[in-house]
This record gives sequence, structure tokens and C-alpha cells, in this order.
Amino acid sequence: MKSRTRTLEVDYLTRVEGEASLSVRLEGERVTDVRLSIFEPPRFFEALLRGRSYLEAPDITSRICGICPVAYLMSACRAMEDALGVQVEPSLHALRRLLYCGEWIESHCLHAFLLHAPDFLGYPDALSMAKQHGEWVQRGLRMKKAGNAIVSLMGGRSIHPINVRVGGFYRAPARAELESLLPELRWSRDATAESLEWMSRFSFPELSRDYEFVSLRQSDDRYPMMGERVVSSGGLDIAVREWDAHFEEEQVPYSTALQARRVGAGAYLCGPLARFNLNFDRLEPEVQVLARKAGLSVPCLNPFRALLVRLVEVLQAFTDAIRLIESYVPPTVAHVDSPARAGTGHGATEAPRGLLYHRYTLDEEGGITDARIVPPTSQNQRSMEDDLRVLAPELASRKHAEATHLAEWTIRNHDPCISCSAHFLTLKLERV
Repeated sequence: MKSRTRTLEVDYLTRVEGEASLSVRLEGERVTDVRLSIFEPPRFFEALLRGRSYLEAPDITSRICGICPVAYLMSACRAMEDALGVQVEPSLHALRRLLYCGEWIESHCLHAFLLHAPDFLGYPDALSMAKQHGEWVQRGLRMKKAGNAIVSLMGGRSIHPINVRVGGFYRAPARAELESLLPELRWSRDATAESLEWMSRFSFPELSRDYEFVSLRQSDDRYPMMGERVVSSGGLDIAVREWDAHFEEEQVPYSTALQARRVGAGAYLCGPLARFNLNFDRLEPEVQVLARKAGLSVPCLNPFRALLVRLVEVLQAFTDAIRLIESYVPPTVAHVDSPARAGTGHGATEAPRGLLYHRYTLDEEGGITDARIVPPTSQNQRSMEDDLRVLAPELASRKHAEATHLAEWTIRNHDPCISCSAHFLTLKLERV
């Protein structure tokens, strides 16, 4: 008997940031081809940066993404400070963490309540879901608004902040300004705990994957947002500046995005699941308790449960933000000087979707001569495709429409930011 061949086609992935399509070819219960095709045009940011001043890099790269501009600001700043030998004082580092908390909150809440929850509850979109679960949608939007308020106050506006610079900030907030955020942050933290308990009762598809998890590890024992070392569940433990020796990217013919892999290894996963599994001990004790109560434990190998992990990280971010504001003492200066010099700098931070690496080479006047940006989605693309290969028997057993939805849902587990990933290094034109 010949095996039945089926192809699942999703011309446009919905409820993700950016433009991509998905194709899965099945022969019986065997997957013969998986393609997460990113067709959003590459925007050549690495080339655009060449010849620009090191001071411009944070603002330029933040335009790569409207959902996680803080990640680009912070990775660019840390890379430039590494190249220039600049040390940012602890009070400014704390303000940066507070700003990053705002971005985690707004991004994770957007994904969890509006983009991902409809999959679990059987709705095509959040508007349909709101008819039956309006209270939860409104709660998620209010929590997201609390994150927006942090970014707006710290960054000057909630999208593409303008108050961040190499060496710190253009202006540091007054204590009274930050304290005005506390009532809503405290309400939102309680609302997150209730939301985690609600979503923990969802039905989660069965899938267990032996990922190699990769994330940052901070030297101050905090849950990682900005770290000095890159670690993995496979035993990797390197300084951020050693990135190029351990990770590589390649172009695949069906995608405008590069795909990353570990040198000598293969696919790996960064993002919430990786951070949770590698840094569970760094979560605040009360957050660890609520995570266990929601049924999460280490290792968590089911990517569908990333929905819950994102809410755990929102809890951590609200807890961090409240603590940072309550202990805030305005810094003596809003930024430290960063005079130009020649050098190469490396910086990495944890965007909501995963590790974001920047590398810049500067000339003596601080002009950028080379730039490299490795966003989370391009790092996760191989693992997303591998998830679908493991799900092949389940996809093969379902009707076409159901199988297509499950395949699309599987990609949404990782909240891909496709605009961020649309970069490639080499453009080859052949004319006859």
C-alpha cells in the first residue's frame, strides 16, 4: 500500500509579528519537508549602520522592532560600552533593568492574552475570545498597559524609546515619578498570579522535546535580562564576546532570514523556556512557588507550556519593577561619559523572545565599520521546524484543517518576531 502524501500549507501565519508562511509535507506519519518561510524583505540594518556614529546605533537598531525596541537599545548600548571600555554604575544598571521589565510585561501580555490564548480556547482570534472571556482579555490589556507605562516614563515614549543612550540615559526619573506607577504595578502583579492560575487549567497538547536550551546567565544571581555569560543545557558556558566561536548562521533557500546553530552541534532554543530551565533558581522565591502551583517544573520540555512560562516571567518582571522602584535612589548622573576609540564590542540581552546578540567594530573616531545582529527568531527557526517533525504522527492523524491549525499553533508557541529575523549577510546577484 502506498503511503498517503499530504501537504499542509499556511500562506500567511496569523497572530505573529511579521510575515511568513508555513509548509509541512507528510508521507504517511513521516515528515519529509518542513519550511518556515520568512518572506518579509530583509532591511539591511547591519549595512545601514556602517559609517554611522556609535552613538546612533541604539536608536537606529531599536527601529528593527516596535514590540521589543528596548532589547535592541540595550544590546547595542552594552556592545558599544564593551568596545569603549565604559562601566555603567549600578544605579543606572538598575534603571535599565526596570525599563526591560516594562518591555517583558507588555510583550508577554500581548502574546499570552491576545495571540496565544485563543489557540488553547478554540477561537480564531482575541476578538472572538473576548465575547466569552472578556474579563480576561481586559485584564491582560490592563497588565500590558502597566508595562507600557514603565517604558513610557523611562524611555520618553512607549514605542521606540528616545531616552536611552550609550552610558546610561539622557534623563533619570525623579523618585516621585516612579512611585506613581506602584499602585497599578501591585494590582497587575496580583492579576498576573490569578491569570497564571486560570491558564494553568487549559488543556495542553502533548509534546516533549530534548532541546539544547541557551540563555544568558547574570553574575549578580538575578534572573537574566542582561548578562555577561552565555550558558546552555549542553554544557556551554562562555563569555558573550566568545559568541562567534560557538554559534554560526547560514542562509536557507526558502527564507530571507538566516538560521543559527551551535558550531558542531545543531539546533538550539532560546527564549522563555530556555531562561526558565536554566535559571529557575534565579526567580524570586514567591514566583517559584506560584510556578510550581501552576504545574511547572524543571525541566519543562513541552513548548506549549511556554504560555505559562511567559506569565511566570511577567510575575518576575512585576516583582522586580516594584522592588526597584521601592528602593530607588536617583543616580548622581544620568549617564557616564563614553569617549570614542577604536575597538570591537559585544553585547547580549534577553529580549522577550530570546537572546539578542550585537557586535560592532569601531574606528578611532567611533565610526561603525562592521555590525552583526543575531535576533532570537533566527536562532529558534530550526527548533520550530523540528517541533513539527516530532508532531508528525499527530498531524497525520488529524483532518486537514485541524492539522493545519495545530502546525500554526506550534509555531506560535515561540512567539516569533519575523521582522526582527529578516536579516542576511550576503546578497548574491547573478545576471545572465
